[in-house]
Amino acid sequence: MEKKVYNKLVRDYFPELMKEKGREIEVDVLDSKQFSEKLKEKFNEEVEKFRHAGTDRLLSETVDLLEVIYAIAEHRGITESEVEFMRQLKKTRSGGFRKKIMLKTITE
Repeated sequence: MEKKVYNKLVRDYFPELMKEKGREIEVDVLDSKQFSEKLKEKFNEEVEKFRHAGTDRLLSETVDLLEVIYAIAEHRGITESEVEFMRQLKKTRSGGFRKKIMLKTITE
């Protein structure tokens, strides 16, 4: 059997899912500082997966990215409802991105 090293953050039920598939795994529970660093790494990993996702994977990769964002917020004491409230507030004040506007220049 080949042993692969990952050292990356995984979802909560991943260990059980691997055991159900008959795979032997080794895990650690991270302290707060380690978790913060691994969340940043996971965010970057998910952004890359999203960037390269085909149409068939776009929804799944969007959900994974959103889950990491919620985990980052929660780790910093911000709830999902607070994130959504602020998102809606900013959207009301500044708009979203539906108009596809690209800023080219500002002259001051």
